[in-house]
Amino acid sequence: MMKNFLCPRLILIAFLKIAFISTSFSQVYKSGPADKDFAGYLFAYFKGNDVKDEAVCFAISTDGYNYRALNNNEPVVDSKVISSTGGVRDPHILRAENGQSFYMVLTDMTSSKGWDSNRALILMKSNDLVNWKHTVINIQQRYRGQADLKRVWAPQTIFDPAAKKYMVYWSMQHGSGPDIIYYAYVNSDFTDFESEPKVLFHPKNGKSCIDGDIINKNGLFYLFYKTEGHGNGIRLALTDSLTSGKWIEQEGYKQQTKDAVEGSSVFKLNQSDKYILMYDVYGKGKYQFCESYDLDKFKVIDQDVKMDFHPRHGTIIPVSRQELKNLTSRWGVPKGMKLSLRINPVLDGFYADPDVLYSNKTNKYYIYPTSDGFDGWGGTYFKTFSSPDLKTWTDEGVILDLKKDVSWADRNAWAPTITEKKVNGSYQYYYYFTAAQKIGVAVSDQPAGPFKDSGKPLISSKPNGIKDGQEIDPAVFTDPKTGKSYLYWGNGYLAVAELNKDMVSLKKNTTRVLQTDQTFREGCYVFYRKGTYYFLWSEEDTRSENYRVRYGTSKSATGPIEIPENNLILQKDPSQGIYGTGHNSILQIPGKDEWYMVYHRFSYPDGINMGDAAGFNREVCIDRMYFDEKGNIIPVKPTH
Repeated sequence: MMKNFLCPRLILIAFLKIAFISTSFSQVYKSGPADKDFAGYLFAYFKGNDVKDEAVCFAISTDGYNYRALNNNEPVVDSKVISSTGGVRDPHILRAENGQSFYMVLTDMTSSKGWDSNRALILMKSNDLVNWKHTVINIQQRYRGQADLKRVWAPQTIFDPAAKKYMVYWSMQHGSGPDIIYYAYVNSDFTDFESEPKVLFHPKNGKSCIDGDIINKNGLFYLFYKTEGHGNGIRLALTDSLTSGKWIEQEGYKQQTKDAVEGSSVFKLNQSDKYILMYDVYGKGKYQFCESYDLDKFKVIDQDVKMDFHPRHGTIIPVSRQELKNLTSRWGVPKGMKLSLRINPVLDGFYADPDVLYSNKTNKYYIYPTSDGFDGWGGTYFKTFSSPDLKTWTDEGVILDLKKDVSWADRNAWAPTITEKKVNGSYQYYYYFTAAQKIGVAVSDQPAGPFKDSGKPLISSKPNGIKDGQEIDPAVFTDPKTGKSYLYWGNGYLAVAELNKDMVSLKKNTTRVLQTDQTFREGCYVFYRKGTYYFLWSEEDTRSENYRVRYGTSKSATGPIEIPENNLILQKDPSQGIYGTGHNSILQIPGKDEWYMVYHRFSYPDGINMGDAAGFNREVCIDRMYFDEKGNIIPVKPTH
């Protein structure tokens, strides 16, 4: 076991480094899917030693065990376009730390020219796994002292948290010497190395090592590598600092076969603590899969693994539902594969309190959420997501950062709302947001920002007569009858005030408190349909599994509010594992009597087991909303 050879000091150093990294820097923007969002896997591989087979192929899986080739097992990238030799091998793919970009590195080589024929590797980058940009780096041509370089093999990429850079590492042999694993840091565009190659790892016995594969687990780096020419097996070395040169080499081999192997790769199963070590049993033309919880002891699981292709030296990464959709939209769903993907959540990652907008300027839909997943609702920035069809959502990035863009508050960025208005012939966007339990407003001429803060809070005190609650959860509404715009807000109470025509100030003496019923907690939203004003709100606490949505109606935008019977219109569904459904907004498809509720819920499926943390690890969902003949809202059924 690892505890028998890993000294306590090394563990302590690793822990201290992690603690330092996590506390020394400001809040990092979160993008892309979290572990909860992963719905499958992408396998990048090549097929064989014929030139036509030395190309990148993709396969997908929904469970990590059963894989089907995309594009009928034909290449997804043209080797002649991206390489200097006409062929590529050993594809390694990595999701970037930003959650959205992907890096792939390849051996630039055709075996038909000989195993000592190549001097180059290839860097590739994509934002969608479909379209790739590439750069060829010829080590011998680029750097001095490489005249006797014989081969450049099997590059891979890892993020080095100490350097805050991406490191590419690969093996090289010079003259009659051993194969040694080298590294170089890559520039921010992932198009070039920043410095000359340096030695990353060489076994103490001085013999060859190739096909390095590094995984970061709890601050320790596990390097699986092949011993070339003396055993042809997979060994393991560990370090807490990638560039220190200090590695602890484990005894023995990690492959669970007596056959020769190469091209090992480790990946973590989605929503699991289990790791899979796979490697190419190249003499028999097959892969072997082994499972482990500690990356030390491995158990063969070949009986559980099925493929409709024969891969060579590749890698597997987790992908989200949206990414599976991107891949299958480009190359089709593989034959014999049922790809039934959940509808919700619609956004990858942790987000909450969604406000939805259709922009007449861009003809796109936008969701403006709270950036969630921070302890104690501690987010400090806002993002937006756009979609042409309510199905495919694009992360438009940060539109307002309290730390950088707001002078009067730097914490608790919560529950925004937005409206589009035409001013002097041009569309303007007014974005109302909560910060430090106050409400501010920012303006932009684009729905995706950037937004400029007004410089001061719009609401910073309680209405007359209110002693409890918080000044949070704004909602903006323009009355189609009068053209007047109103801002609603409150936690523990519901207040409304008319906005001036500038939309960044309140009309004097218009603030009033509206009466609902004892169920009102927060998260008001107002919309209009067929002569009726609908007021929606959330009941209970967002940390409660019973967080839910009720509504009332009125004949005006400022009340009074009438409470219908059976006004509970969104609630948990334990039979589906759905809990904490609340804080919604409403979308009407332009020109149609077609309506949708956009809301958040506990993270599925683990949120119900997270305690209070479920209240700040939430996800955004959309479901259709219907009305009966009398205009009553029919309860919305939450879905996956």
